Amino acid sequence: MDLNTQEVQEILPHRYPMLLVDRVEDLIPGETATGIKNVSMNEEVFQGHFPGNPTFPGVLMVEALAQTGAIAILSLPEYKGKTVYLASIPKARFRKKVEPGDQLKLTVELERFRGRMGVGKGTAYVNGKRVTTAELTFAIGD
Repeated sequence: MDLNTQEVQEILPHRYPMLLVDRVEDLIPGETATGIKNVSMNEEVFQGHFPGNPTFPGVLMVEALAQTGAIAILSLPEYKGKTVYLASIPKARFRKKVEPGDQLKLTVELERFRGRMGVGKGTAYVNGKRVTTAELTFAIGD
């Protein structure tokens, strides 16, 4: 299942400048999602991170992965209209600098759910090379 930007916004409550998933290339509700984030020099974060050496912050890559995981969760009928919060990041690793012009491919696999909590593993790639990995714990709220 593919989702364009409008369809992503029907699922996620995030809006500019915090909407970090431009589209979804693949989605199996409750299991996996693969999203795309186009990193543009026009993003506000590059005014200060870092002038003359623009670098997309790792924390925003983790947030983009979390939003991709939230799409996999919120696409299930029982969670429609809910909000998914990032409850913890037990592990995150940053392997390569991400710059304006890069396209992040965001993959999240949900590993388990219990009640309103879930755990997933996310990986971000640029040009097929892994740039970020993170273990994510999700909390589902109203």
